[in-house]
Amino acid sequence: MSTETADPGHGHSPAAWTAVTIMLIAFVVGTVAFFFDAQWLVWASAGLLVVGLLVGWVLARVGYGVGGSKVAEKAH
Repeated sequence: MSTETADPGHGHSPAAWTAVTIMLIAFVVGTVAFFFDAQWLVWASAGLLVVGLLVGWVLARVGYGVGGSKVAEKAH
């Protein structure tokens, strides 16, 4: 029985970190804007959330995702 498993990486890549950071900022700004009843900023933060998703997808496609050509593998 082998103890080695194929580790998918769990998103530990520059693409994932960038996408999550942008989306986290959007979520925080949207929450604060909702609290202060700034509807335009709530919708702008929703747009920023979509931008974060697209940035992550684009970075993964150009090689910065898990197993990408531009990502150095780390030894565990």
